[in-house]
Amino acid sequence: MECSAAKSIVETDFSELNLVKRGKVRDIYDLGDAYLMVATDRISAFDVIMPDPIPDKGKILNLISLFWFEIMKPLVPNHVISSNVDEYPDVCKPYAKILDQRSMLVKKAETIPIECVVRGYISGSGWNDYKESGSVCGIKLPEGLKESAKLAEPLFTPSTKEEIGSHDINIDFAETVNRIGKPLADRIKSLSLEIYKKGSQLADKQGIIIADTKFEFGLAGDDIILIDEVLTPDSSRFWPKEDYMPGRSQKSFDKQYVREYLISIKWDKKPPAPSLPEDVIKNTRRKYLTALNLLTGRKYEF
Repeated sequence: MECSAAKSIVETDFSELNLVKRGKVRDIYDLGDAYLMVATDRISAFDVIMPDPIPDKGKILNLISLFWFEIMKPLVPNHVISSNVDEYPDVCKPYAKILDQRSMLVKKAETIPIECVVRGYISGSGWNDYKESGSVCGIKLPEGLKESAKLAEPLFTPSTKEEIGSHDINIDFAETVNRIGKPLADRIKSLSLEIYKKGSQLADKQGIIIADTKFEFGLAGDDIILIDEVLTPDSSRFWPKEDYMPGRSQKSFDKQYVREYLISIKWDKKPPAPSLPEDVIKNTRRKYLTALNLLTGRKYEF
């Protein structure tokens, strides 16, 4: 499998389309009655976009999200109209080669301004909070938990949704209610936990532990729909089940590998980000592709 940076899509520039946003990974175009969402090969860590892309990462994220959007339909509708480039409006046709496998035509929705984080295991910032206070996002946990331990029940630990370059801020459920109202807060909490439980059960059968993840929801009229991405290596911690052992950090199929490299070189987590070595780029691509193939049971090659 070729792993050349020349293949990477760092950003798109579709001159005939109306670009409305560049996120950390996705470029969003307004097509009038729908959005075109294009997953690039950008990667961010600590809320800063890295200067080096991960080849094919956007395709991998897009395919994983499409897989999960379909599986979660019985629980919650989603924003996907189509991912078949042949079904896109004619104005998209000149860009079909780039759009193939890395894009979705999606419904317009009002984003609910809460990052819906679910933790099934104690790791990362949750582990750091627990060591300091015995709690995670204001939720008291039993004493004596080990790093990476499975929690008795998954926790809903929301955060704010900040602009690029700013860190999301952990908030408790009371603050979530304060920001969006109790009915909506109750619903997105319930949906987040249901989606996580269903996804983690399926992933477990495929040899992946989903330690934690985050979801985004939107309002399409009066309907709550699942938007953005779902249970990807960008939005989740994926651990190989065969290597799992509480009491230490875990190997992963996600961008924790990139974070650990950046920690090892003592980067201050502020722009500009340092360049990534070629082996870190290749290993990250391999981890993401492994996650895609394990989850879907397919053998994707790009």
